[in-house]
Amino acid sequence: MTTRIVLATHNPHKVQEFAAIVAATRPDLEVVGYDGPEPVEDGVTFAENALIKARAAAAHTGLPALADDSGICVDVLGGAPGVFSAYWAGHRKDAAANLDLLLDQLFDIADPHRTAQFVSTIALVLPGGAEHVVEGVWPGRLATARAGEGGFGYDPIFIPEGQPGGAQRTAGEFSAEEKNEASHRARAFAALVPLLVAV
Repeated sequence: MTTRIVLATHNPHKVQEFAAIVAATRPDLEVVGYDGPEPVEDGVTFAENALIKARAAAAHTGLPALADDSGICVDVLGGAPGVFSAYWAGHRKDAAANLDLLLDQLFDIADPHRTAQFVSTIALVLPGGAEHVVEGVWPGRLATARAGEGGFGYDPIFIPEGQPGGAQRTAGEFSAEEKNEASHRARAFAALVPLLVAV
C-alpha cells in the first residue's frame, strides 16, 4: 500500500529529485508536489524556513509533509548566500542571475579559498503535530566557470570533494543517479529515514 507524503515546494526539479531519493529506500511512499499557498519564509536559518514550509503544507493537505530548505554556503563569504541562495541576485528567484552574481563576486578569489558546501535541512511534520529536522552537508569548492547541463541552481559551478580518482567534475556534470546518491539532500534524507517509520 502506498502512502502519500507532500513535499512543500512548487519546484518540479526538487519534487523529481526527492521522489528518486525516497524511492531508493521507501518505495511505499509517494512524494507529491504541493499546490497550496506559499507561506512567508521569514526564518533566518534553514531549519526555521523548512519548518515554516512543512507546517503550512501539512495544515493545507492533511498529509505528512516534508520541506527542504537548502542553499550554498561559501566560506570566504562568511557562509553566504546561505538562506538567501534562491534570492541572491534579487527577489525574482532567477537561478542564472544568482549563479552569475556569485561567480562575479569570487572572480579574483584563488582556488584554495573557493571552498563551499551545499546544505540541506529537511523538516518532517506529521498530521498529529510531531516535528523532526535533519541536516545534510555536501562539501566542495566553486569552479570559475559553469560546466555541465545537469542539476539546477548552483550545480554547474559546485565541485564536490572526494570524487573517485580525484575527478574535478561539477555537480552539473553528475548524472541524476550520481547526484541523488551523494548530494546534500541525499545525506539529509539518510538521516531522516529512521524517522519515517511514523509515516
